[in-house]
Amino acid sequence: MLDPAIVAELRAIAGDAGTITEYEQLRTYESDGLTSYRATPGLVLLPTTTEQVRDIVRVCARARIPFVPRGSGTGLSGGALPTAGCVVIALSRMRQILSVDLANRYAVVQPGVINLWVTQRVAPDGYYYAPDPSSQQVCSIGGNVAENSGGAHCLKYGFTVNHVLGLKIVLSDGSVVDVGGPALDTPGYDLPGIIVGSEGTLGVVTEVTVRLVRKPQLVQTALAAFDSTDAAGEAVSGIIAAGIVPAAVEMMDRLAIEAAEAAVHANYPNHDRVLIVELDGRAAEVERQLEQVKAICDAAGSREWRLARTDEERALMWKGRKSAFAAVGRISPNYIVQDGVIPRTALPVVLREIGDLARAAGLRVANVFHAGDGNLHPLVLYDQRDEGAEARAEELAGAILHLCVDSGGSITGEHGVGHDKKHHMPAMFSDADMATHQLVRCALNPDSLCNPDKVYPTPRLCGETPGPYRAHPVELAGLGERF
Repeated sequence: MLDPAIVAELRAIAGDAGTITEYEQLRTYESDGLTSYRATPGLVLLPTTTEQVRDIVRVCARARIPFVPRGSGTGLSGGALPTAGCVVIALSRMRQILSVDLANRYAVVQPGVINLWVTQRVAPDGYYYAPDPSSQQVCSIGGNVAENSGGAHCLKYGFTVNHVLGLKIVLSDGSVVDVGGPALDTPGYDLPGIIVGSEGTLGVVTEVTVRLVRKPQLVQTALAAFDSTDAAGEAVSGIIAAGIVPAAVEMMDRLAIEAAEAAVHANYPNHDRVLIVELDGRAAEVERQLEQVKAICDAAGSREWRLARTDEERALMWKGRKSAFAAVGRISPNYIVQDGVIPRTALPVVLREIGDLARAAGLRVANVFHAGDGNLHPLVLYDQRDEGAEARAEELAGAILHLCVDSGGSITGEHGVGHDKKHHMPAMFSDADMATHQLVRCALNPDSLCNPDKVYPTPRLCGETPGPYRAHPVELAGLGERF
């Protein structure tokens, strides 16, 4: 339990309306979108300014109280999981778009701004914000920065890190620093690139300068249906090999299609695999590429081809795909959403092996993923009322991650490591690798107060890393008291 004097001091900073102490209300913040792990925080604060965040962190640092930054809570790796009795700094009230500079194609936003709001703000002027996670209607820019979120269009446009120009950060001792800026490139180390994807372990982001992208002249969205993963995978490889870089290439298997149909009635064809291919750019180029993509899909054995003729048809195609995670609840009482990456050429082999693993475990796996860049999202279906089913599901989910690594991929593409996958990090990194990573954490978060117990399986106190990789706080001149 937190010292009442500390609670009173923090309440004075955030105000009564920005302080949550009642147990029933604290439970709202026990987990993020991954509800398998829960812990009740000691206090939740909802600041509205950088200065309030700074003062909150300074109190926590002085009293050595762990604190966890939190956005909309839509993360799927336990990245915003509290530690028991900690302070949660919920940034959902920091939701102002502070400035928009269309001439230089950037906007400055607070971390609680919802992803889709940025596009809605600049769309009338012909611009948009490219990263588009499936949860973009509810996920926050701050959370996207923490997890380096991607989305369906990351194949062509990249991840969050490719669209963040600068950041304002409150470090773990309460220092406030600015890294990067509106310029396309700044001298020195790529500090924004270190912060983006650090999962809240290096500080609390309070402002983000994001890149704006001009709307393309033409967007065409098509759907191709196949009877096998091999055929659909051949089409994906053929499209990329032809030198075409679609804005998106998404694949769904029969179980995912069944779930989407039950939930949103997307009118997908009754086949084993569906590809959604989106092309954008200059009209003449898009029309030419569309003909090429159809020919490639036909040659790979496409059973059906549909082109969205209206904005409504295009939206319905995407609605089925973007609703897939939640839709699986229509066909299974419980499921685990996993996230891994493989080389796209390995898709047929890996998906067959996932099927073999599922059958051996006596479970089903629905697959929906970014086929263009090999980012898989296998959903392991189970019923927790069946004795041992949840344990088998977790074991199967872990086996899929190791299969991804063994195939030359990664344990995460965009959901992050968080609490859920930290024990899988040794599958990708040696002790020396992770000790080197710790040098960064210890430079910015030496007491491990900021979002502790995330990403790495065996967190070490700074200065206690064995061997030559001894981590310790360092001073980086000109960037705050400690950076």
